[in-house]
This record gives sequence, C-alpha cells and structure tokens, in this order.
Amino acid sequence: MNGAALLLDGQDPAATALVCLDERGRTVLTFGEVEALAGSLAAELAAAGVGPGDVVLTLIGSRVEWVLSMVAALHVGAVVLPCLEQLRAADLASRLEATRPRAVLAAERNRDALEGALTLTGQTPLVLEPALDALRAADTPSPPRPDLTPRDPALITFTSGTSGPAKAVVHGLKYIDGQRIQAEHWFGARPGELAWCTAAPGWSKSARNVFMAPWLRRAPALLHDARFAPQERLAILHAERPAVLCMAPTEYRLLAKRTDLDLPDSLRRLVAAGEALDPPVLHAWHDATGLWVRDGFGQTETGQLTAPPDGSDPLPGSMGRALPGMALTVDQTDQSAEAFGTGELVIADPSTVPTFFLGYLDVDTGRPVPHEGPWPTGDRVRQDADGNLFFVGRGDDVIVSSGYRIGPFEVESVLVDHPAVAEAAAVAAPDPERGSVVRAVVVLRDGHEPGDALAAELQAHVRERTAPYKYPRVVDFVDELPKTPSGKVRRALLRDAG
Repeated sequence: MNGAALLLDGQDPAATALVCLDERGRTVLTFGEVEALAGSLAAELAAAGVGPGDVVLTLIGSRVEWVLSMVAALHVGAVVLPCLEQLRAADLASRLEATRPRAVLAAERNRDALEGALTLTGQTPLVLEPALDALRAADTPSPPRPDLTPRDPALITFTSGTSGPAKAVVHGLKYIDGQRIQAEHWFGARPGELAWCTAAPGWSKSARNVFMAPWLRRAPALLHDARFAPQERLAILHAERPAVLCMAPTEYRLLAKRTDLDLPDSLRRLVAAGEALDPPVLHAWHDATGLWVRDGFGQTETGQLTAPPDGSDPLPGSMGRALPGMALTVDQTDQSAEAFGTGELVIADPSTVPTFFLGYLDVDTGRPVPHEGPWPTGDRVRQDADGNLFFVGRGDDVIVSSGYRIGPFEVESVLVDHPAVAEAAAVAAPDPERGSVVRAVVVLRDGHEPGDALAAELQAHVRERTAPYKYPRVVDFVDELPKTPSGKVRRALLRDAG
C-alpha cells in the first residue's frame, strides 16, 4: 500500500485534478501532471534521504504546491505534517520539537516564521521551497514507491487540548483509504464534478476533503489561496461553477447574512462540519438553492463519523446518523438535568471506523500510543426516535470558533507571559457569526489597572505570539478566578457568568 498510489492509481491522466486560483492567476493540472510533478518532488526528497517513517512538514497555503508536496511525501512513504500558515514561530517550534521532521517544504512567504522556529529549536532539517515552474522544468523521473502496511504512519495533524499543549494525532495509510466512506456518503462528489472545500491546509478537514475526498470520487478539486471575503467567494462560485461546496459553518453564516445569496445553478451538494448551523442560515441557503446543507460530525482523531442518510433530504439542524458500518452510541449515563436521549457521543468499537487514528504521538519514542477501548468524543448530542443526531455542545473546555478548535491552555499560556497578568482563563463566549469567540478572564498583577487600553495590549500580545485566530476578542478583568479545592480553574462557572 502506498499513499500516492491510493490517490492517483486508476485516475484518467488527462482528466482535470486541480484548479487553483492565486496571485498567479488560474492554474489547471491534470492527474497525469500531478503524478509527474509530485514524482519529481518525491525524487528530490528521496535523493536527500527522506523515506518511510520520516516526517515531512509542509507550510504552504491553498496552492498546487501544497497538494504536490503532500503527494510527494506520501510517494516516498514519509509521514506528512501539514501546518497552518497562520502559525507563529513559537507554534511551529512546538511542532518541530514534537515531530523532528527530516524535511520542511515551505512557501517563501513563510520563511521568517520558519527560520524563527528553527532558531528556537536548533533543528536543521532539509528545507525546500517547491515551485510549480521549477518542478515543471526539472522533469525528474519518479523514484520507486515503497509498499507499506495500512497501519504505517502517513499523516500527523495537531489538535487542541484543554490543559496542555496541542497534541499530535497520527493517522496510518488506512486513513486515506478509509476516506472512501465519507467521500461517498457525506462529501458526495461525482466523477468529473468540480468540488471545493475551503478549509485551509493544516486542519484535518483540509487534509481529507480539499483533494482526497474529491480524488477518491474521481472528481477535480478547486483551491483558492486567499482569505475569506463574501463577495469574492460568490464571484468564484459563479466563475468556476463547482457542484460540491464544503465550507465552515461560519462561512455559510457570513454569506447568508452579508449577501443576497445569488448562487450558481451548478451547485448540487452543500456540506458542512465543525459546529452546528442555526436554522435561519440553513433556510436561507435552502431558499437560494433548493438544497439543504448536509451537516456532519468528525474529529481530528476519528475522521468523519456521521452524515444524513443517503437518498434523503437532510433534517435541518441534524448532523445525520452514523456512517455505514460505524458503531456509534450515545452514552446517557449522566442524566442529571438532561432530557432523555441526550448524552456523550461515543465510538463503541473504534475498529469499525476505518479513519480512526493510530494514537497520539509519544515525543520520546516518536511512535503513536494506541488507544484502547471505546472512544468518548467529548461532544454531547441528542438522538431522536429515528436515530438522527443533534449537536448539543462540547463536554470539555475546547473553544470552537469559526470552525477552529482552540484549547484554552494555548491562550492562557501566552497571556500569563505578559508582565501585567498574574492569572488568566480562556473560555468560549457566544457570537452570532462565529458561533463562539475566545473570552479571556484576567487577574492582574499589583500595580496594573484594568481598562480598554490594557485589553487591547493583551489582544495584540496574543496575536503576535500565536496564531491570530486564537486571540481573545473579549477581555474581562476580575479580582480572582473561581477554582476547585485542588486549585483547578472552574471554567464552566466563567462560561456561565459570561
């Protein structure tokens, strides 16, 4: 088994694989060109000694070079770690220290952040800046593809924790092959249809849906390398006419709120995941297209788990049911003040989920630590009499904002590094567009006074030192944080008070 082979073998070499829009204009690559160009980059990696088990980090936006880098790394059997371009040097340094990559493939525009991270860690991996024109000119023959097992590591994605640094989730080659289930029953592209997943490289949804899900369905993928702008998004939809559109719930909300939703008749399927969509937004899109957004649920560790049943219109507000063959249950053990049918969503048997992760990376051994037994997702859901699942809320302190999952520790650890801050807690605050935003509750050191100026200074402090999406949009000052007898911050009380 080989990752590149799973995605490319059997494709029509003349069929369109990628359509990319960036500052260079519009680039179109066929499957044959993708295989040749990624093979040329794979040859460069192999010549440098990169092979099975080595980690290759990518730091590239939604450009053809990112997809080619992913395929090239899989070609040589490496474990690819796609990173979000918004990460700052300290964020990248933590990923470098955890994974010790043999090679880094980065865009020139990310050089400063990368060099800062390498300086912090003292690491000296091979650093390449893949460029489409250079790969075309090189025309280097592809190296042999190593044949690996389904459980050989192939992909690392970092997820947010509640009380510590982000954790490295390791997926095996079986993860790529296992995407066929969600690609058919949730994503739903048909052969030859243009599909657009707008997720940025670095999130698990981008790895599995920007190009993997379309390609597994023999469909081309659309990439757009730019920040979200409602009117530009609509213009691209009309110009490129995709059949499948996969966006974050926040993007659906903003388009419904800020535009008249003049949408092309090419759209056949709308899909979303990450957080619940509110009924007014669902109805706005249905009124504009005649389509219901097909919501679903998945995690970095598990891949996609639910979708509306095939052949049925999605039930507004529901994230569907378990995908075929996946053993999901709703644990109603704790029924305190809960309505019947509400509980934690649990994978009763992870072996029934082909995209279930190999384990969290052990930074000392460099190997994943397998999870044993049922998998509690940490998300609370409601299940109706027909088996449809409805998202209720997170069971832990992870903040979900615009589809980004943010661990409070990530924000708190930066805040307490400011000379004015004695203690800080980060919690979710409701927001009509983003679902939630980060709210910082701060205890100041003696000699510092609360106020708007200091709040703005703390916000800038966080933006400068970690990915901008993590900064607190709300800053409140208090005399003390509520804590348990053992000294742990009671974030639930802060959420309720907010």
